[in-house]
Formats: sequence, C-alpha cells, structure tokens
Amino acid sequence: MEKFTTLRVIDDGDRLTVQLHRPEVRNAIDQTMVDELHAVCESLERQPRLLILAGSNGVFASGADIAQLRERRRDDALAGINSTLFARIARLPLPVIAALDGYALGGGAELAYAADFRIGTPTLKIGNPETGLGILAAAGATWRLRELVGEPLAKEILLAGRILGADEALAVRLITEIHEPAALLAGANALADRIARQDPLAVRITKSVFHTPPEAHPVIDQLAQGILFESDAKFDRMQAFLDRKNK
Repeated sequence: MEKFTTLRVIDDGDRLTVQLHRPEVRNAIDQTMVDELHAVCESLERQPRLLILAGSNGVFASGADIAQLRERRRDDALAGINSTLFARIARLPLPVIAALDGYALGGGAELAYAADFRIGTPTLKIGNPETGLGILAAAGATWRLRELVGEPLAKEILLAGRILGADEALAVRLITEIHEPAALLAGANALADRIARQDPLAVRITKSVFHTPPEAHPVIDQLAQGILFESDAKFDRMQAFLDRKNK
C-alpha cells in the first residue's frame, strides 16, 4: 500500500483510513484507483478491520474519470469495472464508513452508497448526473439508492439529475451526521470507535445476515445465532454485564 499513487492509507490497527488522492482531477476514479482499492479490499478480506473511506482537498470524488470513461466501449461496460469493485467493498467483513466532503458525484456517489455508513460536511453535494452524459449510473445506484432513500427521490436523482446538499441528504438519512470539514475524520473515527466497542464477530455476522435475501430468514438468523451462542465473547460479555448489574 505504500506504493499507491491514488490513495493515502493510514493504518490505525483496528481500522484503515483510505483517502482518495487525485487532487488534479477532484479525486475522479480511474483504473489505477480501482486497482488500488481492490488491493485494499484484498487486505481487509484477509485481515478484517473497519474501513474509513475519505476524500482529500475538500472533495470526496467528483465521479469516474471522464477521459477514461469516454473511451470505454461495450465490453468495458460488461466487465463492470466500478460495479465489481463497489460490490466487493459492500461485502467487506466489517463495516465501511464513507466520510464525504464536497463533491460525491456519479461514481463517487455510488462508492459512498456501497458503504455501511455515510457522514458528511456542510459543503456536500451528492447525486448522479450520469444521464446528462448519455449513460446510466451502472455501479449500484439504480438499486442501492432506492433502498437508501426510496423510489420517488431515487428517480429524481437518477432520471432528473437532482443533486442533494448536506441538509437534504441528512433529512432523508442518506447521511447520518454532519461535521465541519476539519472535524470530519474525527467524526468518522468516533463512529468507528462505537463499532469497535462491539464484539467483532457479532458485528461481522450481523452485517452478513443483514444483507441476505428475505427468503433466507429466519433460518439464517437462527444458524448465525447458533454460532454466536458458542463464542467465548458471548459468555465473557454477558458475564461482565451481570457482574456490573449485581454491583
């Protein structure tokens, strides 16, 4: 990771903070950034940890790199260059927090939608202007956004090019917190701290169960609970709770 050219990675032990860093193009997502984010995912799949995704220089990501996007053809679309990456990020074992400052547009917005949590700054502008460029938001927005904000608003964003400001995004719970830019990463780490206080295995299994299809329930819940009922952490944490209660 020390050889990355489009990312800046901070390793804090129980979490990684990954900053998108292509300031000359407002952190537009190009093939090199996609490849480097795949490398981050590979690391987190081997050693599950929390992930904080952030931008730099007052921008999360202005979208996909239009210069590269313009040259892509049918086979590139069928390869799912961004959608495959964002699906991998969404499937990471432990939660992903997107810390959004400034523009989170197009592919940048879709990267944010793939996270488990999104927080922002007052300058946030988030949305999908793809139809104005003659394409569609094909890296998850057409289905994730409907789940996140509901069909009417999702259609307004996807079909009419509506861009949400921070207050609008907070009102529809697309983001859950607003912080001043200087405090954004501190806010992301505070949320990560709250997650880190939970049992890691319970968090990991809960995330997996949460994303299973409806028809898998309740069987998947019962099987997952069976695993957790046998874990040392369950006994230790419940005994600690009882000990505190009885003091």
